[in-house]
Amino acid sequence: MSPWLQAAKLGRRGGIEPFDLAIGKGEIVGLAGLLGSGRTETARLLFGADRADEGRLFIEGRETRLDSPRKAIRRGIAFCPENRKTEGIIEELTVRENNILALQARRGWFRALSRKRQEEIAGEYIRALGIRPPDPDQLVRNLSGGNQQKVLLARWLLTEPKLLILDEPTRGIDVGAKAEIQKLVHSLSEKGMGVLFISSELEEVIRVSNRVSVLRDRRHVQTLADDDIRQTAIMQAIAGG
Repeated sequence: MSPWLQAAKLGRRGGIEPFDLAIGKGEIVGLAGLLGSGRTETARLLFGADRADEGRLFIEGRETRLDSPRKAIRRGIAFCPENRKTEGIIEELTVRENNILALQARRGWFRALSRKRQEEIAGEYIRALGIRPPDPDQLVRNLSGGNQQKVLLARWLLTEPKLLILDEPTRGIDVGAKAEIQKLVHSLSEKGMGVLFISSELEEVIRVSNRVSVLRDRRHVQTLADDDIRQTAIMQAIAGG
């Protein structure tokens, strides 16, 4: 079976060297590497936030060019960025208002969701993700880091993506919230969603991933799978061994 997404020598000068990467339905692919190794640059390229200037990208076997996030969203890709406070949530808005942003953007701003429908959607995802407090009209800035991350996840899950890109989804949140988000990632993959999982914590990458692509100096240098996904093997690849 061909992968849902496949990058072939995809790259961007000054950003990331050409790389090959495949992600299948229901597969969790981890990206491991030091700060500045090219993990986020890879994610931004696959989401159309940065434009590739070489290589090819295939979605469901068809070659495509993602030159904007809007096009990526239409093709079934969602992206939770590393810095949720500056690139993700809007702290001045409520849980409900944050939740519906991506869905509303996909529908078009002239096809506004009714207040009743917004409340139904917010309530559904508050229950599904265990957002606390369970109040759709709570300002997001008043939530804990873990609950803010859940609000951001809910926003993108509303678009029903085929591929979810998570860049440092558990950074700055407590241990309990980390475990809940990791459990959610596994649940989504079991339902057929592909996940690109980026984390600076190697144990976390190892715990959740079916395969791991290791990066060094803005290059994808090695891919590990199954029993080869070990901390020592990842560290050796990062170090150039």
